[in-house]
Amino acid sequence: MNVYDGHVHTPYCPHGSKDDFTKYIERAIELGLTGLTFTEHAPLPAGFHDPTPHKDSAMKLEHMEAYLQQIKELKKEYERDLTISTGLEVDFIEGFEAETKTFLDTYGPYLDDSILSVHFLKTAKGYHCMDYSPDVFGEMIDELGTVQDVYALYYRTLKRSIQSELGAYKPKRIGHISLVMKFQQKYPNLKLDKEMIRETLDLVAKQKLHLDYNGSGMNKPLCREPYPPRWIVEEALKRDIPFVYGSDAHSAKELGQGYVNLMKEAPLNQPF
Repeated sequence: MNVYDGHVHTPYCPHGSKDDFTKYIERAIELGLTGLTFTEHAPLPAGFHDPTPHKDSAMKLEHMEAYLQQIKELKKEYERDLTISTGLEVDFIEGFEAETKTFLDTYGPYLDDSILSVHFLKTAKGYHCMDYSPDVFGEMIDELGTVQDVYALYYRTLKRSIQSELGAYKPKRIGHISLVMKFQQKYPNLKLDKEMIRETLDLVAKQKLHLDYNGSGMNKPLCREPYPPRWIVEEALKRDIPFVYGSDAHSAKELGQGYVNLMKEAPLNQPF
């Protein structure tokens, strides 16, 4: 495939598969990938209570040292076969910026690459994992009023993440910028505020950040398009925002997912 996959999860993900690192790596070599970044969900910030039913949104803090050490060893073992980078997918959670900065100050020096994503949204009733299930998304619509209100909250939070002061090791790539569209087949947004999304892209460009071109949405039955879709890609390219392809694989078989369709959807004349 001659593609770099910049968004790959691992056996440390509590809600993913138990495929070990070598299974991912051997699959990447089989596919002909040039390299990959392991971007496990970073431990949630101290004091934040995971709102998901099984409390399985992210790896545990006590596993961080083992995670970093395993990847370090694998880099050496496979250095002739594949470029392997050490990374994390870090959650931006409104109200926990200081705790997130402290975490990044501690572990950032050991990372080659990282992604900053928004999964959790804060409402009057507390925090919700927006993309956990259609039911949770529906509950947020009921609380906030309309599907447009959920989108507005997502993009307000995303803008805060882009502008946040998270220190020297703040991730340079924004994850799945249209994740709020995951359940759009069930909850269509018939009054999509495109200007709100363009403003978000303006901030990405101003901060000189990159975007995750994420293939996993293609395989989500209620989404069926990449994160982001073509029109957002085109707007991003007008602003010279770089993209990095990511499968968002949670199992070895998902490596490279969506890539061929992504290139048909919005071919990018730039390296990944």
